[in-house]
Amino acid sequence: MASSSNHDVVIVGGGHNGLAAAAYLALAGRDVLLLEKLDHAGGAAVSAQAFDGVDARLSRYSYLVSLLPQQIIDDLGLRIRLARRRYSSYTPDPGSPGRGLLIDNGDAEATALSFASVGAPAAEAAAFERFYADCRKLTGALWPTMTSPLPTRSEARRLAEAAGAGDVWESVIERPLGEAITRGLDSDLVRGVVLTDALIGTFARADSADLQQNICFLYHVLGGGTGDWDVPIGGMGAVSGELERAAREAGATVLTSAEVTGIRPGGTVAYHHDGRERSASAEWVLSNVAPAVLDRLRGAGGGEPANPNHRREGSQVKVNLLLKRLPTLLDRGVSSEAAFGGTFHINETWTQLHDAYQAAEQGTVPGPLPCEIYCHSLTDPTILSPELQASGAHTLTVFGLHVPDRLITAENNEAMRAVLQAAVVKSLNSVLAEPIEDLLLIGADGTPCIETKTTLDIQRAVGMPRGNIFHGGLDWPFAEDDAPLDTPALRWGVATDDPRVLLCGSGARRGGAVSAIGGHNAAMAVLESGAPPESSAVPGVPAES
Repeated sequence: MASSSNHDVVIVGGGHNGLAAAAYLALAGRDVLLLEKLDHAGGAAVSAQAFDGVDARLSRYSYLVSLLPQQIIDDLGLRIRLARRRYSSYTPDPGSPGRGLLIDNGDAEATALSFASVGAPAAEAAAFERFYADCRKLTGALWPTMTSPLPTRSEARRLAEAAGAGDVWESVIERPLGEAITRGLDSDLVRGVVLTDALIGTFARADSADLQQNICFLYHVLGGGTGDWDVPIGGMGAVSGELERAAREAGATVLTSAEVTGIRPGGTVAYHHDGRERSASAEWVLSNVAPAVLDRLRGAGGGEPANPNHRREGSQVKVNLLLKRLPTLLDRGVSSEAAFGGTFHINETWTQLHDAYQAAEQGTVPGPLPCEIYCHSLTDPTILSPELQASGAHTLTVFGLHVPDRLITAENNEAMRAVLQAAVVKSLNSVLAEPIEDLLLIGADGTPCIETKTTLDIQRAVGMPRGNIFHGGLDWPFAEDDAPLDTPALRWGVATDDPRVLLCGSGARRGGAVSAIGGHNAAMAVLESGAPPESSAVPGVPAES
């Protein structure tokens, strides 16, 4: 037997953006029901005990925070602590792994000496700093617009020009990013350090004509107007946990283990919960699932997304490790604590990134595999038990680039998982003085503490189609000049072709990463709209009891 309920808003998907939208709307007095198919809210922004019998809470899928606006933290009263890392990055020289580039946010002189130590031209350190200083002019102008109605391209450009970033606009928005990198920097290694920000989860070249690499780069340097990436104290689950607390305390109903099976015209959502088929009707339906998933739930396009950008593949492998201690480097001039204290780049020179793209495009796993590593526990030891902290244990999360979803199938996933894990370990070992395998802690089940997630694993675990961590291709954070902006949903970048169904997740314009911006903007569109358009008031399916 089915049961039904009526609400002002039903939110499909309980990731951090859905929770943010629920909190804002409930605070505004709306009756909100949020439906999450997993047994917990938070989506990919959660912490979990990944290894049997080992008391460590890892951020398995997302791990750093940059794009979460202080405005949202303040509006929702979130008790979140974000820690700044002293070191920006460390990059071993693959031609001479006994030396590397350490960018120290707290010591400009030491950073300049490190540039010289890897053979960079004398002016390279200053050119590198100038490149990012110019980018900050652009991001400082655009960042305040992220929680406001969309500017048009012309309006955004005028903001950039007023901030003295007209040339940067041309370099980052209008032309392939590779041109600016090669024009401004000479070192193959230094160019690679910059380019990695354009390739996180994005299968592209530096000169790709569709500029997806540019959009990815912009989002990675946009946060706070400075591009700083911080460590959430308590793990990523502390962020989504606070959003869930804010939503529940505001009065939203957060229902887990509730799998949505369809969204019907008229604002009726069918879902399965507690062994029963149920339905919920609402004036507004907000989608926190990927747009491709929303299309399937609505029965659009025969199961294929209407917008090809929503089918853009993910391009990464993620590996989580738990170590007895940090490994010793081949570069004896840099401590392990400094090297792993920021982003640790491995085999990510400009040339290596190009070669890796070429290999993957031809259907093979790149070798060496470009990787970057984050050590959460150096900045935030609270994710480890007191016993693990005392023992010197640490976490590592590896993000391998240029592993497009096209390499993974349901048939080869298990074998590819092993191949990719071996490629990550080999890449990592190429810059270490000892095998990383010897440092792995052993779980209670007797297996080493290492787990690998392919794009298909990510799709199956957290519902990101093709393993795309952005729910599809990213969009510019502005509207084209000829785009219609005559409804609140269009103005806030959350519209679908159904005026009663809005995007509130990473698939919304200005979505992507752990930001809660998609949730905020969808909530603002609902509140600005008031009642849904009468033209869309299609009667829902009659309720059954």
